[in-house]
This record gives sequence, structure tokens and C-alpha cells, in this order.
Amino acid sequence: MKILGIDFSCVLNSLSKYEFPEQSCLLPLISKLLGYCIVAASTTVKLPQILKILKARSVRGLSVVAFELEVIGYTIALAYCLHKGLPFSAYGELAFLLIQGIILVAIIYYYSQPLGTFTWIRALLYCGLAPTVLAGQIDPLLFEALYASQHAIFFFARIPQIAANFKNKGTGELSFLTSLMNFGGSMVRVFTGTQEKAPTSVVLGSALGAITNGTILAQIVLYQKPSVKKEKKSE
Repeated sequence: MKILGIDFSCVLNSLSKYEFPEQSCLLPLISKLLGYCIVAASTTVKLPQILKILKARSVRGLSVVAFELEVIGYTIALAYCLHKGLPFSAYGELAFLLIQGIILVAIIYYYSQPLGTFTWIRALLYCGLAPTVLAGQIDPLLFEALYASQHAIFFFARIPQIAANFKNKGTGELSFLTSLMNFGGSMVRVFTGTQEKAPTSVVLGSALGAITNGTILAQIVLYQKPSVKKEKKSE
């Protein structure tokens, strides 16, 4: 029996015999379910960050370049998965992360006025090239090279933010919930990639993401300022 491409027959057969499913039967099912959970969670993963910026009306402590590189990475990864015809459970979160990432960058631009010339150039270049990349209308060899570079892009997307946090000894308006979900998603993708025998580069990319996202999460916890309690004077 298959539901959304997930085969439950192996597990159901074992349970019908009052037996616990074997590891070879259970782990692929868990991997598929976790894949869909990531897709579902990705629909709101950046919402806490967006709301925190809107509430504070500030992008203090946020690296613009870091979020721009994220959008580029999501664009390349999504385009590659679409081009290869992979199942939605394997890449569905990329579509939602890309949409939220673009909204987030637009909000950061809005609260970073006035924008520099190079920022406008980067934005216009992305708007001009992204549709071509997503449509897969580029040389296959270049496509493979772009996909191979996405792990480096995501890695260097985190480095400016990690460096800024370390320099400022604070994380500004970074959202703890968004960082936590990013870290959790990377950890799950390491598991699902291993179970579904994804290419080593994909698993290593997820592991690298878990390390960098974990570092940012640790910085948020480490640099969190304790709340100052004001004592009321008794009259």
C-alpha cells in the first residue's frame, strides 16, 4: 500500500503477523516520513525570523550577504532537483525556503536603507539569471558545476553571520526558533540522505549545514543577554 509515494506494505505485513518490523523495513519508512515532515516544517521555518524583524523594525546584527547567498543556494538546489525529476519529498522544502528567503531578503533591504550600488547590482543580477537557472536553460556541465558549488555557497552563507556574531558578541535580531529549525532540518537530512543512499556530496553538504547551523544556534544561546529585573521600591 502506497500513500504519497511511501510504501507501508512491509510494515503492515509485519504488524499483521504481530511482529515488530525489521530495521531494513522500518528505517526507509522513517526516512520518507521525516522527509515529508521537513517539507511541512519548511513552510514556516523562516517565519519567526521575519516576524522578529518586523516587530523590532530592525535588522541589527544580521548579515545581508549571508541571506543573499542562502537565496542563491536554494535557487541552484531547487533548479537541479527539478531538472533531475527527483521526488517532491526529496526537495520540496527548497521551494518553500526559497520563497521565504526572497521575502526575508526584501525585508532586510527595506530596513537597510539606503542601499548601496553593489546591493542593487546583486539584486538585479539575481532577478535576471534566476528564471533561466530554474527553467534549466543552461549548459548541463555548468548545471552540474553550479550544483556542486551549492554546498560551498551555503557554507559561506553562514560564515559572515558567524563572524558578525563573534565580532559583536551578540546575535542581534537572529531568531532562535528559525536557527533551531535550520539545525534540526540539517540533522534530519543527514539521516534521510544516508538511508536513501544519496550521493556522498549531498550527505556531506547536510552535515556541513548541521555544523554551521549548530554554531549559530550555540552563539544565540551563548550571547543571550539575561533579562534585567527591575526591583520596585516599596513606599
